[in-house]
Amino acid sequence: MEQMNKEENCKSAESARREKTITRTTLAGSAINMALVIFKFVAGVLGHSGAMIADAVHSLSDLITDFIVIVFVHMGNKPQDADHDYGHGKYETLATAIVSIALFGVGSVLLLQSLYKIWLCFNGEELQQPGTIALVAALLSIALKEWAYQFTVRVGKRLKSEAVIANAWHHRSDAFSSIGTALGIGGAIALGHKWAILDPLAALAVSVFIIKSAYGLINQSVGELTEKSLPDNIEKQIEQIAGSEDNVSGIHHLRTRRIGNEIAIEMHVRMPGNISLYDAHLHATHIEQKLRQTFGQGTHIGIHVEPVKINGHYEHPNV
Repeated sequence: MEQMNKEENCKSAESARREKTITRTTLAGSAINMALVIFKFVAGVLGHSGAMIADAVHSLSDLITDFIVIVFVHMGNKPQDADHDYGHGKYETLATAIVSIALFGVGSVLLLQSLYKIWLCFNGEELQQPGTIALVAALLSIALKEWAYQFTVRVGKRLKSEAVIANAWHHRSDAFSSIGTALGIGGAIALGHKWAILDPLAALAVSVFIIKSAYGLINQSVGELTEKSLPDNIEKQIEQIAGSEDNVSGIHHLRTRRIGNEIAIEMHVRMPGNISLYDAHLHATHIEQKLRQTFGQGTHIGIHVEPVKINGHYEHPNV
């Protein structure tokens, strides 16, 4: 009992450190987003750049999703209770889905706005040439948002948080959006007002990339929420770990799924029918320890031990 309490306390402390790191990283990104939202809106209005105003909206969506991540990661890090036997990890997956859907929405709006401006241009309407301040804002956004992506994705991968990784891609999508905006604005400034169409054309190219990235993240989070199994290579690794234990002759009925930043594993393992319950339990415990060493101490594991079948059915060892 004392050992179990020690493990629980250790897990709670690790969870608290994880949440603190995620919150600190997300707030750093939020500070960057807040500054960029204000500067981009001002630069877009003063510089007469629709692409820059769209870029400002993108940064605003980043700011909103930052707070979504903070709230849902806090909820996801709560320990298991009477109503949540497997903990609250799915809240983090839900945050990934929300962030990804927001990213998809931003990309779609940017796509429609770009197509509308291109359509106006082809119908003879002259687009206003953007100003230098809009170009400065785009270049600053590229540098700051790529930096935000780098430090956010490092934390997300280290802590195995899909929500943080999704938020990092929100930062990078803003950086790519700003690259397209900078190219469009820079081209329009350098080549004159007749080339102002470069502004929405650049925004159009970037919007396609944003939508593609968002779709991948949505597909991943929906898979987790609908109990999708872990990839085949992970399941094969699980079978190899369990099969390497002494007296284990077979593994079947393997079921896996992801719960936030943790995974759950259920399996049946076959052992000789003449070994004692104590020995069978000892072997099952060894398998659990090996799996947790590989996939993390928070891994949920359920092992059903059964005797080896003789002539296709179970027989009492004394028969």
